[in-house]
Amino acid sequence: MKTIILNASPRKNQNTAKLLKSAAKGALDAGGEVEYFDLYSLKFTGCRSCMLCKRKNAERCHCYWKDDLSSIIDKVFNADNLIIGTPLYLGRPTSQYFAFMERLHFSSLSYDDYSNYFTGSVNVGMFVTMDATEDIYNKLYKDEFEKYKEEFQILNGKTVFYPCYNTLQVADYSKFNMSSFDENKKNAYHDKQFPKDFRKSISYWKRTWLLIQAAITIFK
Repeated sequence: MKTIILNASPRKNQNTAKLLKSAAKGALDAGGEVEYFDLYSLKFTGCRSCMLCKRKNAERCHCYWKDDLSSIIDKVFNADNLIIGTPLYLGRPTSQYFAFMERLHFSSLSYDDYSNYFTGSVNVGMFVTMDATEDIYNKLYKDEFEKYKEEFQILNGKTVFYPCYNTLQVADYSKFNMSSFDENKKNAYHDKQFPKDFRKSISYWKRTWLLIQAAITIFK
């Protein structure tokens, strides 16, 4: 069983990455195969509309553009699980997240009847980290992120959403013009809640892998 993990944050070792790496540990502890990629370390763009994936007799669910993302898309379509994480920027996922989703969707979209070429099944875990509190997220952003979650229906699997609220943007707020945030309150919340989010991501994916493996054994 294989899991592809995509970090759509420009930060490789902060909130989003830490949660993704804990999910990776959960999958590895359960005996899964894991590949982890930082999207901001790759060279790629959104869809170039080259139309090569729409040619007659072309391989479906494959992006023909030659850059670092094309092979990642192949890996996602051939995986059992996709775990993707993004911070909330201006109320939305990051630009690299959108570029990935654009390429993923277009390569599986039929222009004959707008159906989905992909017939496999990939389960998805979506992590979203944000400096917003849970109350602000529910009021301003939740409806839109439900739509982003639904976009993974093209992978025909189960999608689980993990919001992580009120995260720390920097280690020392006194060095920045960020007076709209109360550093003491954010640190107190972070010290209490982030370890719980961290442990939850490990345990959930470890449990998920064990259930999948048990099902394979039963129906083998």
